[in-house]
Amino acid sequence: MCARRSKALEAAAALTALARPDAARERRQPRQAMAAPGRVHHDAVSEMGHSGSGADEGTDRLSKTALKKAAHDMQALGDALAAMAPEKLAALPMDESLRDALHELRRTRSHEGLRRQRQYVGKLMRSQDIEPLAQAVAEAQLGSARQTLALHRAEAWRLELVGDDEALTRFLSAHPLCDAQQLRSLIRAARKEAALPPEQRHGRAWRELFQVIKVYV
Repeated sequence: MCARRSKALEAAAALTALARPDAARERRQPRQAMAAPGRVHHDAVSEMGHSGSGADEGTDRLSKTALKKAAHDMQALGDALAAMAPEKLAALPMDESLRDALHELRRTRSHEGLRRQRQYVGKLMRSQDIEPLAQAVAEAQLGSARQTLALHRAEAWRLELVGDDEALTRFLSAHPLCDAQQLRSLIRAARKEAALPPEQRHGRAWRELFQVIKVYV
């Protein structure tokens, strides 16, 4: 999941950059070197004679590589869009043909069907304003990452509170609005559950303690 999320974020960033081609072209234009007097004509002719076809071939290779990467990025963005909740996808600005293709991508299961549908989605993406789509994916992925981090923090606090008497003081200091009496009661009950046989541990108090902590972290 983390790797897939990372790829989607990278694709979103790359496609957001593609949405601003003028700035990208300005960055790619090389600076012309200052030539000494009397050498300009000779250098220009020499360069044309020795690097004409080679430069064209190199440019063609770079262009094909860039196009291939752009196609992969658009497919990755399409995958991320298809994975979004239907109500969020419905709110995004896009052609209905692309929206329908994304819904179809979500429903497709066969390997070959997925390959063809991803290519079709990538093709449709070329005619879209991809910047708001890439931004929506980035925000959704970052929001999911923040939620996951918050859950990890809540779990870490639960383990500390049940295992360390001093942890309650630290938690209340960091979160003064928390109901201290409720928290103490849940900690005591969770500790009693922890002393039970393995099949009876982590019962209601353990779960409720996590829900209370999650509100504050």
